[in-house]
Amino acid sequence: METNRNFFITIALSVVILGLWQVFYMGPKIDAQRQQAQVEASRQGQTKVDGQPTTPAGTPANNVPGTTPATPGANIPGQTQDAAQAGTLTRAAALAATSRVKIDTPSLSGSINLTGARLDDISLKDYHETVDKNSPIIQLLSPAQMTDGNFAEIGFTGNDATGTVPSSTTVWSVEGNDTLTPSAPVTLTFTNEKGLVFKRAISVDDNYMFTVKDTVTNGTSAAISLASYGRVTRFSKPLHPSTYVLHEGPIGVIGDEGLVEYKFAAIEKAKEVSPPKSSTGGWVGITDKYWAATLIPSTAKPFQARMSYFEDGRPRYQSDYLSDPTTIEPGQSTTIENLVFAGAKEVGKINAYEKNRNVRQFELLIDWGYFYFITKPMFYLIDWLYKAIGNFGVAILIVTVLLKALFFPLANKSYASMARMKMVQPKMAEIREKYADDKVKQQQAMMELYKTEKINPIAGCWPIVIQIPVFFALYKVLYVTIEMRHAPFFGWIQDLAAPDPTSLFNLFGLIPWTVPAFLMIGVWPLIMGVTMFLQMRMNPTPPDPTQAMIFNWMPLIFTFMLSSFPAGLVIYWAWNNFLSITQQGIIMKRQGAKIELWDNLAGLFKKKPKPAE
Repeated sequence: METNRNFFITIALSVVILGLWQVFYMGPKIDAQRQQAQVEASRQGQTKVDGQPTTPAGTPANNVPGTTPATPGANIPGQTQDAAQAGTLTRAAALAATSRVKIDTPSLSGSINLTGARLDDISLKDYHETVDKNSPIIQLLSPAQMTDGNFAEIGFTGNDATGTVPSSTTVWSVEGNDTLTPSAPVTLTFTNEKGLVFKRAISVDDNYMFTVKDTVTNGTSAAISLASYGRVTRFSKPLHPSTYVLHEGPIGVIGDEGLVEYKFAAIEKAKEVSPPKSSTGGWVGITDKYWAATLIPSTAKPFQARMSYFEDGRPRYQSDYLSDPTTIEPGQSTTIENLVFAGAKEVGKINAYEKNRNVRQFELLIDWGYFYFITKPMFYLIDWLYKAIGNFGVAILIVTVLLKALFFPLANKSYASMARMKMVQPKMAEIREKYADDKVKQQQAMMELYKTEKINPIAGCWPIVIQIPVFFALYKVLYVTIEMRHAPFFGWIQDLAAPDPTSLFNLFGLIPWTVPAFLMIGVWPLIMGVTMFLQMRMNPTPPDPTQAMIFNWMPLIFTFMLSSFPAGLVIYWAWNNFLSITQQGIIMKRQGAKIELWDNLAGLFKKKPKPAE
């Protein structure tokens, strides 16, 4: 019974780890290869033989393919030039091609394109591409004329009575200040051929939220009706697609639907998704692993939202909304306020926007997952300890100790039961020998022995069962939260969210050889493997040769598989193994049970007797 129990535990763990390895490591690699092939095919399809881009079929500026509105009979304006200039310009050339208003805040730098009043040049000052502080900062939004174009735009839809209204092609004029800072908003103006005056005041806070206030004055002799729209459009997917446990792609909180999200691959298949009901309150956008661009429409009017993928001309992804029309009487004015978030998904700031700006369920922009009730508390605890200590790695070690303390009563019972199980091994052997030919009586006698000795034969499974959701939650925290990105530990671990960068196969950097990914077995994975090996040697070696072989190879298999996981997770696992070894040893000693560790280790080096001939 004891050996069977250990065998089943081993098999269960193997299945879990193999599944996690497939989901977290192999799946993203396959997706990356498939996406790279799609990108190359897309580029080839957008370029003529002579290297000049093709011009996709287009329609008038207020009815461009791929900008069909969420509500029937209306149009979300687009711009055919976006597709025509696909990948033809560098960032510098694209920025120089249009007049712009500079953006300069503590968190952001960039500019606003006066053509369309687009946010299409946003960089994040506090975040770099690598752990090297001299590496380029993250460029979140880029002009449509670039291959990786990505922008946010707010405009209007009108009719014959309104005349031309602000859209993608509208060239705004700057009134007064020409640099947007948290203390100095900018004002843009546009007057159309029928006398409608549009005045747009754009302000920004110290972080990532833009406020766009459009004041429309009806200078005509008749009432007019127009509607506000917004769209986030991008022409490429992330360069490094993430795993199945994280959402990247169109996302929003819409009406009764609540959270609506489609990964890039899913929206490519669906083509278009439009929730059937209007929403008052909510938001739409497109998110990456750590960054997002979202639109928060005015709550004064209901809006229809939509998420789409368009293949005409130039493939692109889009999240957009169209508000219900607003009527303005002659000589009257109305003001419509919309918000645009463009920045890093920092937990504290996202929560503050939800509370202070009344952004409905904005916290869902961060993908906490189905186990959010474990993941979120774990993040807040680690983050609180980090703020007190100053090192996320040390915070993870302390959290591991706290978790051990929390589950100590259960683990204590489990290890105590395992210790008593070892003490009654002679009695169990007698029962097996006595009832060797009668399995039913053998099982009955075993159960009676368990009852008499107060032993739970499956008690040893509980520490493992508990560790799996904790393992997953910590993986989620390390993988999802930007606070963990580029967070250093000590020594060579400069990014807890990335794998250990060292490798045994080049002697940890002493040999100048670029090690293949599958051989990147770093110091911490080795430490984890050793502690796992020692923990397994705390128990008697299974008598069955197959089970013994599995137990012998398991630490090595885990070492290879976990080497590609975030270093913070491997450090947690190694530290947890060490604490488990210590805890189990103390409990077994108190119970008077023999600790098998030293005998098992010595047995590895003893010469095996030759089989009798």
